[in-house]
Amino acid sequence: MTNFRVPVRVAVIGAGIGGLTAAALLARRGYAVSVFDLALVPGGCASTFKRDRFTFDVGATQVAGLEPGGIHHRIFSELDIAIPAATPCDPACAVFLPGETKPVNIWRNLDKWREERQRQFPGSEPFWQLMENLFRWSWAFQSRDPVLPPRDLWDLTQLVQAVRPDTLLTLPFTFWTVGDALRWFQLDDDRRLRTFLDLQLKLYSQVEAEDTALLYAATALGVSQEPQGLYHLHGSMQVLSDRLVEALKRDGGSLKMRHTVESIETQNNRVTGVRVRNQKTGEILTEPADLVVANVTVQNLINLLGDLASIRPYRHRVEKLPSASGAFAIYLGVKDRAVPANCPPHLQFFDDPHKPIAENNSLFVSVSRPGDGRAPEGNATLIASSFTDTRMWWNCKDYDALKQHYTNDAIDRLDRYFDLSTENLLYVEAATPRTFQRFTGRESGIVGGIGQRISTFGPFGFANRTPVSNLWLVGDSTHPGEGTAGVSYSALTVVRQIEAKWQHL
Repeated sequence: MTNFRVPVRVAVIGAGIGGLTAAALLARRGYAVSVFDLALVPGGCASTFKRDRFTFDVGATQVAGLEPGGIHHRIFSELDIAIPAATPCDPACAVFLPGETKPVNIWRNLDKWREERQRQFPGSEPFWQLMENLFRWSWAFQSRDPVLPPRDLWDLTQLVQAVRPDTLLTLPFTFWTVGDALRWFQLDDDRRLRTFLDLQLKLYSQVEAEDTALLYAATALGVSQEPQGLYHLHGSMQVLSDRLVEALKRDGGSLKMRHTVESIETQNNRVTGVRVRNQKTGEILTEPADLVVANVTVQNLINLLGDLASIRPYRHRVEKLPSASGAFAIYLGVKDRAVPANCPPHLQFFDDPHKPIAENNSLFVSVSRPGDGRAPEGNATLIASSFTDTRMWWNCKDYDALKQHYTNDAIDRLDRYFDLSTENLLYVEAATPRTFQRFTGRESGIVGGIGQRISTFGPFGFANRTPVSNLWLVGDSTHPGEGTAGVSYSALTVVRQIEAKWQHL
């Protein structure tokens, strides 16, 4: 643990999982940490809300990294807080391809998953074997905590120290996409396989198989199997942020909800503090800080910095990014008889292979488990989401009518699998990009981070270090697509970078 004669002051913008993780780890090390967030409750896109005895997860509904050695296990162990109770998702997801009534089940057991994919996608095993190898080599590399992309000598040293001979086996695939691999194995015409990959990869990489970086896809597709896996938390997703807040406050940090950071203050290209508005009183104060950790989107970050000369190339790069996706989400409280027997915890539906996997054409569905704390006995929650173009929701002439159209369409499609008759449907609420922007502050209500194309993946992505001295970026702009596990990796990287710079002062 680092000790300072005068504690280094850290302002953390955003109480999402990335911000809370960085804040709790820094407070544990002796930094004076203050966290500011505009929302009512912490957690960001991994928070929850309650309606009519139902508890709904806002965005994230599953967790990776709870197994020994996993990122959440590592962080919770360091913070000396209990690992949340959770059940492995098995299958991790049941994917219904167009026109089919039996799903592709993504099993946690690797042998069982191999049998499933060989049966579902005959002739594709060489492709899957490559993905397994790339995952194994990449996961071992990531477990040694490399810093990507490196921005100074310390970062580069961490990267080099993480490299092993098997890491070098991934180098020939650095500039490959999943589409390239499918063509290599002469699988480009296998529409079922490509549709399946499009559906799964869109959830993680924000783009479809043709453009997803192959090394990223290997991790996204491999993390569901043992000894890793996806988990369903008991209680709700809120337990993650609640325990991080507990550790933060125990170690002297503060959390100020309903406080909006309006700008990051700088002098000579070095942060000096943050300008904060108290939403309850309207009071605006400048909180001095030696370091600022921003748990925001990269789009939000450039807005917080204003027209600072040193970030103009950075701003230009952000403005050139392809449009990020938003989400339409529908939250349903139902009687448990609406849910088929042995229903998997997560399902994915796709109706029309001739349309893009967007605009309410693909639905990802999460189903509560009996006794998991999300619904009263005899009831259940269903959460369904689809990707959508954020611009449509901000530019539409009749927002309420568009929202109702999407709501009705989602219920009609879900009713094909669940029994959503009037007597079973107890509560309905919907959220759009405008909703996510209002409650999380994310620019335009975008979700999921930056698309993992070759140009934005790994060594070519956005670094945790920014062009402004002592300003770090955490969250899904720097480690996107793996949910709470990904943003926690980004937070751990930032803490290590801060420690390397400040521990000798």
